[in-house]
Amino acid sequence: MTERLLIKALSGGKNTKIITLNGKKMTKMPSALGKLPSLKTLVLQNNLIPKVCPELRTLTQLTTLNLGNNLLEEVPEEMKYLTSLKNLHLSGNRICRFAPGACDGLQNLILLNLNNNHLMQLPQEVSRLKSLTYMSINYNQLVSIPRELCFLKNLVELQLNYNQLICIPEEIKFLKKLQKFLLARNNIGVLPEELCDLKKLRILDIAGNIIQIFPSGFQDLKLREFYCEGNPLFLKQPVISTQRENIWSLQEITSRFVMNQLAENNPFLMDGIERYPQVRSMISQGKTCAICGQHFITVWLECVRFVSPPKDWKISKNLQLVPLRVLICSYKCFTQRDPNLFGIAQV
Repeated sequence: MTERLLIKALSGGKNTKIITLNGKKMTKMPSALGKLPSLKTLVLQNNLIPKVCPELRTLTQLTTLNLGNNLLEEVPEEMKYLTSLKNLHLSGNRICRFAPGACDGLQNLILLNLNNNHLMQLPQEVSRLKSLTYMSINYNQLVSIPRELCFLKNLVELQLNYNQLICIPEEIKFLKKLQKFLLARNNIGVLPEELCDLKKLRILDIAGNIIQIFPSGFQDLKLREFYCEGNPLFLKQPVISTQRENIWSLQEITSRFVMNQLAENNPFLMDGIERYPQVRSMISQGKTCAICGQHFITVWLECVRFVSPPKDWKISKNLQLVPLRVLICSYKCFTQRDPNLFGIAQV
């Protein structure tokens, strides 16, 4: 049957545009593909193919390649020759790595599906997929999101469900076009403040992680759908604990003075800081007190404020209040807090 279909395809000569050979128990890609330079779509899913044939590199007009549910162990180097490729489906294989250079020629790739593989990491070279819009890597073994992934400025949808992620890089803020971000069933404990910079984000799924609190400004996201069931969120159960009066280090006192002077555009300090990059780096980590508005470096007191989720969010059924992280610079400010703001204490 497979041979007959190939013969039929070859009879079309160089004008053949589409070949579909699903579930034919093929154990290798036919080398005859090299005789079809005008091929646009090649579908070989649900077979037993362990590696691609060298002739694949001649299919420079190919726009869609589906090798899902085969026996591939890597994203092959031959991919770099498919310069017209827009859709690449590699789900359901045994892929645990990218061959060196595999991403080099995929400048036009729009969709990449790597679901149900064995990837533990992504190479830095993913940053070369400049046109990538939809990326799905569900059900793998990823432990981190490479910062290079966050420079794919055209990314609209990113699916990373069922991996082993423990954090989200702060560079996530550069995905300005991201609308759908799925992170269900990982080991993420903290959402970075930079997530709140994603003004176009509409769907966020963080269900089944270990998140307790959301960053300040989270409630201002224009989400349409938000799912967070299965996280140990802070509940509105205030804890009263004794606190010492303010005891600051000399570094903290100095840094607070400098930052608050800079807020008033002190030209003398501005000139001095330009000469000391390490001071600039330290100040860039500064925070603002939610009560008095003054600046500080170290987190003196971490608090939580509970707010109702926006009415236009489609949310998890059990989510009644959203716990937001709030930082306060001193015990004096803590005593002036509003009644909906609570200290976080170890009990």
